[in-house]
Amino acid sequence: MSNFKPTNYTLRCVATGHEFADHGWDLADNECAEPSLVRAIYEKKKIEVKEELDFYRFCDWLPVRRMLKGSAAPVTFRSKGLAAHLGLENLYITLNGYSPAHGAKMTTCSFKETEAYSVCGRMSDDEKRVLVVASAGNTARAFAKVCSENNIRLLLSVPADNLNALWFEKPLNPCVKLIACEQGGDYFDAIRLGDMALQSPMFYAEGGAKNIARRDGMATTMLSAATTIGRIPDYYFQAVGSGTGAIAAWEANLRLIEDGRFGDNTAKLMVSQNAPFVPMYDAWRADSREMLPYETHRARRDASIIDAKVLSNRKPPYSIKGGLYDALKATDGDVLVVTNAQERKAARLFEELEGIDIHPAAAVAVASLIKAVDGGQVDKKATIMLNITGAGEKRFKAEHDIVYLQPEKIFPLNVEADAVVEAVEAMFSE
Repeated sequence: MSNFKPTNYTLRCVATGHEFADHGWDLADNECAEPSLVRAIYEKKKIEVKEELDFYRFCDWLPVRRMLKGSAAPVTFRSKGLAAHLGLENLYITLNGYSPAHGAKMTTCSFKETEAYSVCGRMSDDEKRVLVVASAGNTARAFAKVCSENNIRLLLSVPADNLNALWFEKPLNPCVKLIACEQGGDYFDAIRLGDMALQSPMFYAEGGAKNIARRDGMATTMLSAATTIGRIPDYYFQAVGSGTGAIAAWEANLRLIEDGRFGDNTAKLMVSQNAPFVPMYDAWRADSREMLPYETHRARRDASIIDAKVLSNRKPPYSIKGGLYDALKATDGDVLVVTNAQERKAARLFEELEGIDIHPAAAVAVASLIKAVDGGQVDKKATIMLNITGAGEKRFKAEHDIVYLQPEKIFPLNVEADAVVEAVEAMFSE
């Protein structure tokens, strides 16, 4: 939009409180005395929601320079079916996905769109380098859609075992290219492959959890809930792979308290993992800031077993200052575990009661809510936010012709960096 005026903000090191200007793509702790996330401090303290701007309705608290076309916002509604089934008086569902009946219009059916529209909106429109995104699937699909529709050059790195997640409603702009690590590789291998490409000056990193735009984009789920309900929830339920969405919810909670119109409570973060891949659960149960040893062979085996493969992050931002460990401590939160069987049962129940098909990761969150209610961990009168991070894919595919993005090249797990750099530079030098 030509009349769009970016919001003013500075960056603050979580560990030290040191505040500094955003020089354009600050990601990490380069101005911090110790490893730490940095956080955006927005000049505007009271958010004005601009409904007509879709995702960018929350632009007061987004570090974006421009608005991109094609966006959709999270939708929050009061649950009837699931709430009645569980005996909950104030259960609210924040839906990220495709459900016309609820006004949910994310055509990738994943809340990763909230990251992509924020991260790409933060980019300068004259950026010449190629953005690199490593993903287990959903993030790649979201960034591919946004970059394709807005002519932004993008290199995706995805495990070959997850290529079925790269589906779209129409062929993509050739500005988007895909590479993959061979079968048997996981999300961490895809990250390693992307890091090799980044050795070339032609490419630059999206940044993951360290990118304020990614976290503040995901924070729109909490903003959707609080502005719809009229208050900060008492509980926040979400399945986590990296935990970035939960960190973002905590950060949004702090801004909402400062706003002053949504209460002064802190939502208890109730995050969940899909067993047997539970590294953050293990660390949390040991009350350890540091992640516990997790052998590569075990990680790959466990990642291959779980239904919610997007939750298989071996190096999440758990330990870093301002990361998930701190978020859980600050909110008196907890980490729960859900099996595949429990996840599948929860998915069927949610579709039956709410009329929406959901992704396995979202079903993990539903199952964790069921377990917490059955275990007496939540007050049934409390205001509960259930973040459904992916939904409506079955319906969307039934209503649309689907195409799949094919990789330009599949690399072996033991590939050398020089070979990767040579290949990806050739892809974008045509």
